[in-house]
Amino acid sequence: MTLYFLKLGTLGFGGPVALVGYMYTDLVEKKAWVTEEEYKEGLALAQLAPGPLAAQLGIYMGFVHYGLIGATLVGLAFVLPSFMMVVLLGMAYKLYSGLPGIQAVFYGVSAAVIGIIAISAYKLTIKSVSNLDLSAIRSKWLLWVFYLLGVVATVITKREDILLFVGCGIVYMLVKAPSKWIKRPTTAPSVLLLGVGFWHYDGKVLRDIGWFFLKAGAFVFGSGLAIVPFLHGGVVQEFGWLTENEFLDAVAVAMVTPGPVVITVGFIGYLVAGFPGACVAALATFLPCYLFTVALAPSFKKIAKNTSMKAFVDGITAVVIGSLVGAVIIIAERPIVDLATALIALLSALALIYIRTIKEPQLILASAIIGILIKTLL
Repeated sequence: MTLYFLKLGTLGFGGPVALVGYMYTDLVEKKAWVTEEEYKEGLALAQLAPGPLAAQLGIYMGFVHYGLIGATLVGLAFVLPSFMMVVLLGMAYKLYSGLPGIQAVFYGVSAAVIGIIAISAYKLTIKSVSNLDLSAIRSKWLLWVFYLLGVVATVITKREDILLFVGCGIVYMLVKAPSKWIKRPTTAPSVLLLGVGFWHYDGKVLRDIGWFFLKAGAFVFGSGLAIVPFLHGGVVQEFGWLTENEFLDAVAVAMVTPGPVVITVGFIGYLVAGFPGACVAALATFLPCYLFTVALAPSFKKIAKNTSMKAFVDGITAVVIGSLVGAVIIIAERPIVDLATALIALLSALALIYIRTIKEPQLILASAIIGILIKTLL
């Protein structure tokens, strides 16, 4: 399990939607290490608790099978590869961010990532809600209502609402299995490179980073994409640590690197306060997610066995996936800026559908080359 998440953290492109889709395909369908019920329970718990979705789901899977050691090893294995990558990219960014070649790479890669995320969102939808045929939609019509609510609410508010998730779960539970819930109520527990600023930091700034990113990790619910508006308000508007362009570049770095999208906090922390800033930002962001998951997992797995709780989980899962699709729509506004980027995203999605042998890293490399060619020729 640890080796799998080390590999996923190193090679798993596409953000939270793609990553949770990979986990389903690999751990549920192919390896059968995790049951369908465990996966759905973990996905629901990951959405109910604050913090990055993909990391929480991985920690939950590690915990339910191997306890505290499993949760810790899986969490570290999943986060460390992408953390090291964004620190290295932060060092390179300080040196080369103004070069046209780097901008051309981001131009192509960011668009391709949108195509990858879109296909992952589709796969997750048909797995977690229902197939797209008329009879399946009819039988699961209420889940599709929750799904669309999640899409619309996320697109309009540009954030994910925990009350909406819980509300949909309660409604579906009352519709599908009201009697057991009423009769047996249960409650959930409550190398030193000074030239690129490697060790350059200020003590007060480091404390501000720790406190701000701790709040981000503790109070932002849902997928890694949900944290972007919160980070923008603090990093750009409140503290003025980064400019608008620097912040958008940080988001792009998170999108083009493997592992959880939230690892952008390491990149931001490095730009603000060097390597210490990256460490503090990443630790403060992921610590609440780890603690919440480990604390809630034992009781959540126990109460998830009854019919009412299963209905509650189904209702939440539908609106969760809808909100992830809404987040995809929001994040696509940044990299899809013209016809060329739209075509790169579309062709990336089609390649994943029709070319079974192609992998996401290959698409990322190809899109980077295409981006350079477009910017060079045009």
